[in-house]
Amino acid sequence: MTKVSGRLNRLAESATLAMARMSRELQAKGVNIIALSLGEPDFDTPEFIKEAAKKAIDDNFSHYTPVPGLPELRSSISAKFKRDNHLEYTPDQIVVSTGAKQSLANVCLSLLDPEDEVLLPCPYWVSYAEIIKLAEGVPVEIKSTIDSDFKITPSQLEASITSRTKMIMFSSPCNPSGTVYTQSELEAIAKMLDKYPNIYIVSDEIYEHINFTDKHYSIGTIPSMKDRTVTVNGVSKGFAMTGWRVGFIGAPLWIAKACNKIQGQVTSATCAIAQKATERAMLAEPRSTTKEMKETFLKRRNMLVSLLKDIPGIKCNIPQGAFYVFPDISSYFGKSYANEVINNANDFCMYLLNFAHVACVAGDAFGNPECIRISYAASDKKLTDAVSRIKTHLAKLT
Repeated sequence: MTKVSGRLNRLAESATLAMARMSRELQAKGVNIIALSLGEPDFDTPEFIKEAAKKAIDDNFSHYTPVPGLPELRSSISAKFKRDNHLEYTPDQIVVSTGAKQSLANVCLSLLDPEDEVLLPCPYWVSYAEIIKLAEGVPVEIKSTIDSDFKITPSQLEASITSRTKMIMFSSPCNPSGTVYTQSELEAIAKMLDKYPNIYIVSDEIYEHINFTDKHYSIGTIPSMKDRTVTVNGVSKGFAMTGWRVGFIGAPLWIAKACNKIQGQVTSATCAIAQKATERAMLAEPRSTTKEMKETFLKRRNMLVSLLKDIPGIKCNIPQGAFYVFPDISSYFGKSYANEVINNANDFCMYLLNFAHVACVAGDAFGNPECIRISYAASDKKLTDAVSRIKTHLAKLT
């Protein structure tokens, strides 16, 4: 008899990966699927980064490195934090991991005891809640809506704090909504948190370089937050290096040491070649390196939002970063076509997949069950064709 652990049974499959899997299965059967479900830039890794990786191979960087990463890489990340974010982290306060997802898992496994609560402003990235559960913590959702541009207020946050609250985890720019918190908004949250000195902040800034406001602000720069903030980042999004699997944290030294200890028993260091490539990326001037990609995403955002607003019943705001739109589609709940009833966002996405042959992700997994996530990391033609299909098939619902 085969029996997996209760821990695994309590863990949900990643909604984004699940939709990608279903899309591939249909594509293997010859169905022309337009896949807008995964969060992956449709750009190639810059040549200068690839050249650094090739040189590392030629220089025989093929051995184990220190668990938290090569010293020269951590020094370059330290310099990046200071240059781009005005954050002061020494190399010893930095831990490099196999993607930002592992960085987040390291933090949760290092800080959470059973039943510790983690506040999640909605919407949040799908893996946050499951990683928290894996660490035996309790995710606590703080609801937001499209009318507030998916932002929460300090009073909303404070109302969710209990004696069990250990941590707040959020992303800005946000996956899936594209929400970007301003300096004044983060300062207001920090002022409220001054009353609760035992709560830690995990600030996921992986979409830092895809920010259409041109004003990225790190909550860790606020003096009272410095010693209780873990800043998470990586190279997957801004440098189109998703498959290289490199993420990192800057954290108070004791948290960095804890994450190093956890990682040392799980994966040890990430790939040495990828580390050398990342070192080169960290030394680059980000505005020039990411300029073309950001400008392309901005044009696509404008086009996609305009097209979606032309579909009756779809409510769409204007995301300020990342490469997603997160429209409210709840007006379609209760409608049907060919015995297919749309009761929720999951039904809506399955209807689009099976009838329109467009893959999106339901908002339930992000904490907003009235929404869906659409990635615009795709060509203009694919986006235009996808919206045309969506519009045609939504018109059939009654």
